[in-house]
Amino acid sequence: MDQTRAQTLPFLKMHGLGNDFVVLDGRARQIEVTPALARALADRHRGVGFDQLALVTHGAGDARLTFYNADGSTAGACGNATRCIARWLMDETGRDALDLVTERGTLRAVDAGGGLTSVNMGAPQLDWQEIPLAHAMDTLELPIDGSPTATGMGNPHCTFFVPDAEAVTLEQIGPKHEHHPLFPQRTNVQVASLTGPNHLRMRVWERGVGVTLASGSSSCATAVAAARRGLTGRQVTVDLDGGTLIIDWREDGVWMTGATAHVFDGTLSAAWLEQVA
Repeated sequence: MDQTRAQTLPFLKMHGLGNDFVVLDGRARQIEVTPALARALADRHRGVGFDQLALVTHGAGDARLTFYNADGSTAGACGNATRCIARWLMDETGRDALDLVTERGTLRAVDAGGGLTSVNMGAPQLDWQEIPLAHAMDTLELPIDGSPTATGMGNPHCTFFVPDAEAVTLEQIGPKHEHHPLFPQRTNVQVASLTGPNHLRMRVWERGVGVTLASGSSSCATAVAAARRGLTGRQVTVDLDGGTLIIDWREDGVWMTGATAHVFDGTLSAAWLEQVA
């Protein structure tokens, strides 16, 4: 992080339904995000605190987004952060549609009206090799107690359908299944229950983070899994701890629509950056 040691570093704090992010704007200056910097920023007592860190740089589209988890590892996709950054860039440019390049691919983001933002998270990955899993198997019902469904959304997901999502202790099942041998890259873990026609209640344990109030990619994966299992249609409402998302699995990909919030801007001091380095 030689470019930032001798100077301060501005950041933005955003959240999508309580799923919170620190955003670094690397379009005008070079910013190197190290695992140590990501972990220090994620500390809610000594840093800023986040579920994911996002670095915005120039790319083939309107911007390139790179995501990091609270433990310093990278994340291939982060739906809520993508929506938040899309809204910020739309407000900055006055545009109502953007193409954002991620490890997942180029994602289309549009203004959905009423303060809502939609992002096409791409086609779901349903084959065991794409997710990926450790070896060939049916991804609809994994050979794990509870028969969860595996789905890839640029990152791996393991979704348990249960009678009552509120009754499940995520702190117990989350770490156990995040590190399950069937998931060589670890996995996000969801518990979901059907609360009405095309309506799901879902709670999330995020890989490299822990319990979160919301997760966009998890919501997409759960909606796809529910449709594949015949529990819902392809357009569903997903209620999370932090709010509600609308997920629509279309021919061109899985669209996610919801609210975003730009909470505040701040500056990391040179002294703090020196300590982290």
